[in-house]
Amino acid sequence: MPVTTPEIKWRSVERLGATVVLKGDSYDEAQSYAKLRCEQEGRTFIPPFDHPDIIAGQGTVGMEIVRQLQGPLHAIFVPVGGGGLIAGIAAYVKRVRPEVKIIGVEPSDANAMALSLCHGQRVVLEHVGGFADGVAVKVVGEETFRLCQELVDGIVLVSRDAICASIKDMFEENRNILEPAGALALAGAEAYCKHYGLKGETVVAISSGANMNFDRLRLVTELADVGRKREAVLATFLPEEQGSFKKFAELVGRMNITEFKYRYDSNGKEALVLLQCWHLY
Repeated sequence: MPVTTPEIKWRSVERLGATVVLKGDSYDEAQSYAKLRCEQEGRTFIPPFDHPDIIAGQGTVGMEIVRQLQGPLHAIFVPVGGGGLIAGIAAYVKRVRPEVKIIGVEPSDANAMALSLCHGQRVVLEHVGGFADGVAVKVVGEETFRLCQELVDGIVLVSRDAICASIKDMFEENRNILEPAGALALAGAEAYCKHYGLKGETVVAISSGANMNFDRLRLVTELADVGRKREAVLATFLPEEQGSFKKFAELVGRMNITEFKYRYDSNGKEALVLLQCWHLY
């Protein structure tokens, strides 16, 4: 697994008897290392998403949804990383309930499937955001992409703030804590329904994980109200000279400021970064 994997996830895998090796900053780097180990040690590589058997196995989620929900169903929202889950669900559901829309959901900074479908070929991302680490994949699978081209109705992209807002909503309504990738489909379903003014329809959002490190909840808490547009977070650069902060404070003094933070920027320039937040309600 990548070194960025939440500890709660790899510790749980260890408790099942596996030996966990943390390697690389992303899934793709971890996969490359795993394949190298397979070649060196004569092991068999089991792909996590790009194989017909894996896709078929994940497709049983679609089978469960269809069997448990006999009434009308408008759409199923599925988190997308390498594409195995959505390809499997789409392959099953489109065969037995072709009227049901299959909508993928990706973070806006890890959108390999959306770009691939747009360009008609698999696109390799140079960088992927690691907030929703469960779907942080630079390139989707060859077989998963082929199936998604044929069967998926669309992709919704959501921001980190929207994901945090959905994590908060799930906790407040059901007392369940989702990991970012687990809340992805929920955020996408909300954005889709709001955009199209969808009311009175039944939709399913797959909450696919709860591997949330406790210390990460601090960031989720800070961004949740931003995602609900109850609070705004802005940044500006201030020159490192006498009186600059005073001038800025006078400029924004009429706003309902709740917090100031400042620090030197990451490039080491002599400028202060000021983060300001205020409630909008």
